[in-house]
Amino acid sequence: MRIAFALFADAANLSQEGKLNVLGVFDAVQVGQVPAIHPRAHLVARIVGSRGDAGAHVMTLTWRNPSGETLWSSNGELRIDPPPQGIEAMDLPFIAALDLPLDQAGIYALTIDIGGAQMASVPLQVRSAGPPPGPMIPGGPLVS
Repeated sequence: MRIAFALFADAANLSQEGKLNVLGVFDAVQVGQVPAIHPRAHLVARIVGSRGDAGAHVMTLTWRNPSGETLWSSNGELRIDPPPQGIEAMDLPFIAALDLPLDQAGIYALTIDIGGAQMASVPLQVRSAGPPPGPMIPGGPLVS
C-alpha cells in the first residue's frame, strides 16, 4: 500500500461515478493572529492498494505544530475489500474535513500512518499577519 498524493483543499467530494473532485488546493494560510482555528480544511489522499492489502488496517492522523508538539491525533479503521477477480491495483480515495488548531506561525505537518507506518506528511505553512509592512523604497525608508 502507498499514498500517491495527499494535500489540503477547500473542498473535495466523490462523484456518483467515483471521480475524486478537489477544489482549492493550498499549502499555506494567513491568519490575523495566533492562536486561531482554520475551519473545514479538507485532507485529500489517494491511497493505492493491492490485492494483498485487503483487510482491516489502523489509520492514524496526527497534527503537529512547528515545534513538533502534537495538537491532536485521531485513528480509525481503514477497511479494504478484496478487488474483483482480475483486478490487482485499487484506488482508494480518502477525504476528511478537519478543523486545524494553529497556535503559532510556522510549518505544521499532518502525518498519515497506516498500520503503524508513516505513509505521508502534508505540510502547511501558517503566517500570522503582523503590522502592515512599510513602503518598499529602493535605497531606504521614505522620508518626508
